[in-house]
Amino acid sequence: MAEMIATRAGYGETLVELMNEGIDVMAVEADLSGSTTTKKLQDADPSRFVNVGIAEQNMIDVAAGLSLAGKVVFTGSFAAFGTGRCYDQIRNTVCYADLDVKIAPTHAGVTVGPDGGSHQMLEDVSLMRGLPGMNVLVPADYWAAKQAIRIAATTPGPFYIRLGRAKVPCVYTKDSRLELGKSYVLKEGADVTLVAGGVEVAQALEAAELLNKDGISAEVIDVFSVKPFDKPTLISSIKKTGCVVTCEEHSTVGGLGSAVADIIGENYPVPLERVGVRDQFGTSGEPDELLAEYGLDANGIVKKAKAAIARK
Repeated sequence: MAEMIATRAGYGETLVELMNEGIDVMAVEADLSGSTTTKKLQDADPSRFVNVGIAEQNMIDVAAGLSLAGKVVFTGSFAAFGTGRCYDQIRNTVCYADLDVKIAPTHAGVTVGPDGGSHQMLEDVSLMRGLPGMNVLVPADYWAAKQAIRIAATTPGPFYIRLGRAKVPCVYTKDSRLELGKSYVLKEGADVTLVAGGVEVAQALEAAELLNKDGISAEVIDVFSVKPFDKPTLISSIKKTGCVVTCEEHSTVGGLGSAVADIIGENYPVPLERVGVRDQFGTSGEPDELLAEYGLDANGIVKKAKAAIARK
């Protein structure tokens, strides 16, 4: 069985690694450093850490100022607050000026669990991918999260990195090397393309196993980089399979599903089905219960895959 680690677990420790490698990283936090794990950088070097309190707008503006002083700055908080409460500052202060600020909140999606709909951010990818100049990474596991933090720290400009609370299976290894603008085919198939991001990658791989029992060959693609998007890998796959299912722990509006719809609509139209939360807020529950409730688990993906194949 794959090792289970939360993507957020890779955040603070990677910042410490980068500091030790000579990269001038800093973290600006909104009173959630224990949960987001940025406290690890604070413990390693308090001079590289600023806690602004429960004031996300200030968090972004302080990060912007530090970036203008030559620092590589990461922000914390939960995704609901680290993007929603301070969207104006991200747009007009960070992106408009193309500053070296890396927005990497944790606790995105319904797998936040018992905290409920107020804390289960389902619109963040939509908000961030719509901003000019913003790079958007959605790591599938702990190792991908460490790669995402490292890429952001060594690539100039604004980044959004979506991190989660719940433990998820590792699909990559310590030796995996991921790149900005790339997607990765984790399983080859011939009948349907499953395009997944974040926690849904492991669910898509499980769905592919279930489909195989029914004689259906599913190709699974991890969209590590939602923006910039790896169009060639997607188009090559759908030309082979003839249909696609997008799988995201996010609203079906404006996220991965919308990005794929844009690409296939302009380049190679095929039947598209979407796995995601449909125009509603989350609710309290355990992560696995909520994935099943909203049709985001492997069984939900199997149903959509069969629907896509039926439309070919």
